[in-house]
Amino acid sequence: METYPHTCAQEISATEKLPTRSIALWWLGQAGFAIKSASLTMLIDPFLSEHEGRLVVPPFSATTAPEIDFVLCTHEHLDHLDLPVLQKLAQRQPQLRFVVPRPIIGQLTEMGIESERILGVQPGEEHMLGTCRLRPVPAVHAIQCPPAIYNFGFEESEGQYRYLGYVLDLDDVCLYHPGDTLVYDGMAAHLRSHAIDLALLPINGRNYFREQQQLVGNMDEREAADLAAAAGIDCVIPTHYEMFAANTGRVGFFADYIRTFHPHISCHLPTHGKRFVYTK
Repeated sequence: METYPHTCAQEISATEKLPTRSIALWWLGQAGFAIKSASLTMLIDPFLSEHEGRLVVPPFSATTAPEIDFVLCTHEHLDHLDLPVLQKLAQRQPQLRFVVPRPIIGQLTEMGIESERILGVQPGEEHMLGTCRLRPVPAVHAIQCPPAIYNFGFEESEGQYRYLGYVLDLDDVCLYHPGDTLVYDGMAAHLRSHAIDLALLPINGRNYFREQQQLVGNMDEREAADLAAAAGIDCVIPTHYEMFAANTGRVGFFADYIRTFHPHISCHLPTHGKRFVYTK
C-alpha cells in the first residue's frame, strides 16, 4: 500500500499566500480533495477512514486534519460520505460546517452533528460559504447495483435530487466537482453556462460485469475528456481511480486521449497528498 510522508495536513495549514486568481488543491484519494483559497479551507468528499481493500492510505485522519471551514459531500456512498470521519471532525472542530444534498441531512444528524451546522442544498440554488459561491448541479448515479438503475435519485427523495455535483467560485476561479455521475442530456450545455475553469472528473467508467460486483459506475476516460471539451473547461484533473483494485480507471489513456483529441485542454495528473496550484 502507498504511504505518505506526514506532510499533507501541515502543508495545507502552511499554505497561506497564493498568487492572484489561484487556488490550491490536494488529492486525498478517490474523489476526495482539500481545496484552499486565500480565505477558506474546505474538503470535498473526504474518504479518510481505514477500510478493507483500500490501496491508498489516508493522507491524514480526522484527529490530524488541518483546520477546515467547510466539508462538502456529494452523495451517500461511503467513499464520499465518510460518516465516522465527519462525526469526529465535527467534534474536534466546532467552527466546521457541512454541505450535503438535502435528502441526506438526516444521516449526519443521526451521527450527532447539529442540524444548524448542516446546509442541505439542491440544484438551482446559490449559497455563499464565506467568500465561496456554491452552485449545486445534478448528477446521475445510483445507490446500488444490481439493479443498475441510474437516475437523479428522485424516487428515494420525494422529488429532490439525491446526487449532486458542486460548482464553486473561489478567488475568481470556477471549480467543478461532479461527485459521481454519468454524462446526461444537457449536461455539457449546463456546465458551459457556468464558465468552469477547472474540473475534477471521475474516469472509472461502468459496465455490466462491474455492476454484478455491486460497483456503481461513472463516466469513463473518453466521456470525461469529451465532456470537458463540450463544456469549454480549461483544465481537467482525473479522479476516482487507484483506491480499490476492482474500481480503477486508465489515467494514462485519459491523458493520451486528451492530448490527441483535445490538445487545447490542460490535463493535470494528481499525486496523492501533494499540492497543486491552479492559476487562472
